[in-house]
Amino acid sequence: MTPTMTPRQRWLALLERKPVDRIPTDYTATPEVTARLLTELNCADERGLWEKLHIDGRIDLAPAWKLPHHPDDPLADMWGVRYQSVDYGTGAYEEPCFHPLAAATCVEDIHRHRWPDPDDFDYLVVTAGVAASDGIYPIHGGWFEPFLFYAYLRGLEQAFEDLVLEPEIADAALGHIFDFSYEYHRRLWEAGQGKIDTTWIAEDLGSQTGPLISLDLYRRFLLPNQIRMADLARKHGVHVMYHTDGAARMFIPDLIDRVGIEVLNPIQWVCPGMEREALVRDFGGRIAFHGSIENQRILPFGTVDEVVAEVTASVRDYRDARWICAPCHRLQPVTPTANILALYETIHALG
Repeated sequence: MTPTMTPRQRWLALLERKPVDRIPTDYTATPEVTARLLTELNCADERGLWEKLHIDGRIDLAPAWKLPHHPDDPLADMWGVRYQSVDYGTGAYEEPCFHPLAAATCVEDIHRHRWPDPDDFDYLVVTAGVAASDGIYPIHGGWFEPFLFYAYLRGLEQAFEDLVLEPEIADAALGHIFDFSYEYHRRLWEAGQGKIDTTWIAEDLGSQTGPLISLDLYRRFLLPNQIRMADLARKHGVHVMYHTDGAARMFIPDLIDRVGIEVLNPIQWVCPGMEREALVRDFGGRIAFHGSIENQRILPFGTVDEVVAEVTASVRDYRDARWICAPCHRLQPVTPTANILALYETIHALG
């Protein structure tokens, strides 16, 4: 039997196709859920929660932005986007309410925008973070999701329209986002001194029922820079995880063959084309899967027995693949604590 591993050893063994002592797990939740669990389970901090529930969480490190707000707008973030808190009854999300490039009509308008500067960050925070780590948990650093930021800057509907009607505006804005992101991540990963294990390259490519954009548009506007960012990550020894919600089946071959992703998240298996058995059959020998525990019906509204059955079915479906067990999106405040405990207790018992 493989000796007991630390969470970091477990993650790295799985990523390197080596034997693991049990199925790795991960955790993602809204702040309201984490605060509730800390109180109800009498944990001092999130790491204590991981230890209690046998979660192989990742330590997320990021440079510190040195500015108090956007140079041209005291109410905006580094991109110039303003947000408002939207209450949905059991919690709240920060949603964009001002899109600084919404009125742009030409490429010159895009170039005139005050874009974030990689010099405006303190990367020594990352160096200090990896130095302080005891090496028990893996370290995560970075998140590249350019079209999301473009939609925040331009407005979601306008951003999608631009890909067809205003491609030169899309090229200019996505170019600025990439140029900043590439240098930011280069410095971040250098500051990590070879101790950063994983990063996100991401874009939500699917809806509940099908792709959000065509394969041609993905290849035209998003794929080339995803390849460049993934190549940069690999140069620094960082494993590439990819996040896309929804029905994104048709993009997976490009993600594997061209971007070179190692892990696919979050596996919303209720969406067409994302069924667990089919993904394992077609791609299980090439990538690992992350997430997959159904988080729209079963975790929030199912019974404990239904959660146990969901985890058990997942163990069966991923038996011939590499899998990190986790919710397929953030645990929401409507999710009962008993169901969360059932998720982690079941995978620990079966793992």
